[in-house]
Amino acid sequence: MRADRVFAYGAAAGLLGDLLLGDPRRGHPVAAFGRAAGAVERVLWRDHRGWGALHTAVCVGGATGLAALAGRCVRASRTGSVALTAAATWSVVGGTSLGREARAIGGALAAGDIEVARERLPHLCGRDPQALDADGIARAVVESVAENTSDAVVGALMWGAAAGVPGLVGFRAVNTLDAMVGHRSPKYRRYGWASARLDDVAGWPGARLTAVLATAAGSDPRGAVRAWRADAAKHPSPNAGPVEASFAGALGVRLGGTLSYAGRVEQRPVLNGEGRAVEVEDIERAVRLSRRVGWLALGVSVAGRLLVNGLRAKGRTS
Repeated sequence: MRADRVFAYGAAAGLLGDLLLGDPRRGHPVAAFGRAAGAVERVLWRDHRGWGALHTAVCVGGATGLAALAGRCVRASRTGSVALTAAATWSVVGGTSLGREARAIGGALAAGDIEVARERLPHLCGRDPQALDADGIARAVVESVAENTSDAVVGALMWGAAAGVPGLVGFRAVNTLDAMVGHRSPKYRRYGWASARLDDVAGWPGARLTAVLATAAGSDPRGAVRAWRADAAKHPSPNAGPVEASFAGALGVRLGGTLSYAGRVEQRPVLNGEGRAVEVEDIERAVRLSRRVGWLALGVSVAGRLLVNGLRAKGRTS
């Protein structure tokens, strides 16, 4: 079976598995990678960029290499290749769990139980929940759904289309490592620099595709384009900016503003200033938009891989 068909069948099966089952409840490969990366950090940590770069190379290179080795072991079997691709896709794509967490917080807010919403918010993002009222929690959830649609779904599918199972696993390793050490705390300002920059590079194409698909799948395509063009570059993250701005425009809401992380208050630019404030009901709208974007991303990734392989085959025969 051709590699493009292996990816198509395997990625579709993996995304369907995520839809039906969510993340693996035990022995999650991403959690195992996190534990391994933490062990490497305990050995290598120095307040130095070079040691941080070594940590990144060991962790990402090791995960990608193991994925490539697994692919070689099943290469002779069509069924094995599809099954490995499906398992890798299911493991690294987290769209269903993202939606479940967002809806759980939205349900608590709708019931007026802000304390439960605050307890659950750290499962979704790193904001300080005690610093947020109900409206602030709802806005944080919508922003997290938007950003994680790119990180946990679209980016993984794009890299899977480009490089198969190693692409899926490698992208998820980069993204996970950035979440662990890529933030600007005193401990990781230097050590996590390489992980953060690699995540910026790896996430660049997926973030732009996410913004395009959110524009196409949202209820206000013109508003999404307008917000993307006007506000994306104002965001401190080169990848979160286009994604959050396009989601804000597509949903007709206003994102950004005052944020609090680990006791540190940040003033983020307002995205889609023409929109209204986020309401609890917008959480469900954001989850539905995220799901539509995920399935569109699968179609685009599969079509892109088929097209590239077709052009290569045509070039070899001409």
